[in-house]
Amino acid sequence: MSIDFKFAFKTLIESWPLFTYGIYMTLAFAIVGTTAGLILGLIIGAIHSLEIDPLDSPAVKFFKKLGHLITSLYVWVFRGTPMMVQAVFLYYLLKPFFHWTSLTAGMIIISINTAAYMAEIIRSGIQSIDNGQKEAAKSLGMTNFQTLISVIFPQAIKNTFPSIGNQLIVNIKDSCMLNAIAVSELYFQATSIAGSTMRFTEVYMLVAIMYLLLTSAATFILNRIEKKLNHTDTATIMDHCA
Repeated sequence: MSIDFKFAFKTLIESWPLFTYGIYMTLAFAIVGTTAGLILGLIIGAIHSLEIDPLDSPAVKFFKKLGHLITSLYVWVFRGTPMMVQAVFLYYLLKPFFHWTSLTAGMIIISINTAAYMAEIIRSGIQSIDNGQKEAAKSLGMTNFQTLISVIFPQAIKNTFPSIGNQLIVNIKDSCMLNAIAVSELYFQATSIAGSTMRFTEVYMLVAIMYLLLTSAATFILNRIEKKLNHTDTATIMDHCA
């Protein structure tokens, strides 16, 4: 079956408001999910990375081990199951209690799903920091919390920025899974348009191009930010050497 490009262009023009709304919602879910997921991931990753010191009291050791167990279980469940299944299960399970809309549920679900991946990214970033920096911070009188916030987190985020940025691109694409709970993102709008025109090939070709443009734009922006960060670090090193 050949593609009718004339019909595809006509559909793009006539249905542009629907496509525009779908693009807006897709970007909203990707940005909110990535940002909230990063914040939650920082917390989960930090708890998961807590070291059990032999000098810790029994109570502290217990809570650290409990934190490790809970965060490991969280990451295991949300990384090991599809987001579409999570969306349908959590949406209908919690709707009688929260009375939430599909929009609210979608924002929360993509955030907690992303947090599981972000937690592992942050944990690997934390583990990449040299222990000498932690010891130096402690020698300056900084508490563990101060060391984490002022020394560890900034470097961990910078070291893992490519992975964090990649998660944004993944969320742009994976937000389509939320159509299972009737979230009106780009794929949902495409399904509606294709159903009304009965021309699935042309409509989904348009949507594929839109997703490609969105992810390409995000990749370009993230690469520019990463180069800016690397340039700043290089300039800082040169200043110190001067």
